[in-house]
Amino acid sequence: MLIKGGRIPARLRAKSSLIKVAGVLGLGFVLAMAGVLRPRRVLVEGRSMEPTLTDGDRLLVLRTRRLKAGDVVAMRHPHDPRRVIVKRAAAVRRGEVVVRGDNPEASTDSRSFGPVANEAVLGKVVRRYAPKGRTGHVR
Repeated sequence: MLIKGGRIPARLRAKSSLIKVAGVLGLGFVLAMAGVLRPRRVLVEGRSMEPTLTDGDRLLVLRTRRLKAGDVVAMRHPHDPRRVIVKRAAAVRRGEVVVRGDNPEASTDSRSFGPVANEAVLGKVVRRYAPKGRTGHVR
């Protein structure tokens, strides 16, 4: 097809957009099948994230590298990688994240162990699924 004046006809632009959407959906399906998008379940223990999260809350964490300040994240504890802790990203820098607990008096966070490497972050908390009555998105 000959394109006059370097402009792409509207019907071709629409087809191009549909192809992009189909590609993104296809990639999402492939990643889901590979287990990359599978959420991780995390149990909150302690008071460091009160009032946002309380002891016994059960969370779904979705793996992502696109974090921003204010996101609640699950991560490996810097001094004990077997432990998973939940904190709020206070600052996101190249290669590291500064985390804080919402309850400073009960929290061990970047104020005591410093910034955390991006590799230690397991993902962003996207939802509280239990206990009943407290379910929903985590802000």
